[in-house]
Amino acid sequence: MLVLITYDVNTETAEGKRRLRNVAKKCMDFGQRVQNSVFECELDYSQYLKLKDTLLKIIDSKHDSIIFYNLGNNWKRKVEHYGVHPEFFQDDILVI
Repeated sequence: MLVLITYDVNTETAEGKRRLRNVAKKCMDFGQRVQNSVFECELDYSQYLKLKDTLLKIIDSKHDSIIFYNLGNNWKRKVEHYGVHPEFFQDDILVI
């Protein structure tokens, strides 16, 4: 399933800047950045639960927010992209 993750982390303090870096690093482990604080992650349900649990432990819910948009398995019918495309799509074959 495709999950869109958006977050807003308060960076007025050094601790907030650390939380922001940690959220971004964890999201990069599971997907690709499509905007500054937006990631597309193609996950199975157990990966989704693990990532969600990890991110909710990182943020400070009194100062930060995070939103998970579950677009499901048929996400290609629900997503329209215009302009510059990302370097690769989640389901493409990546040869290194």
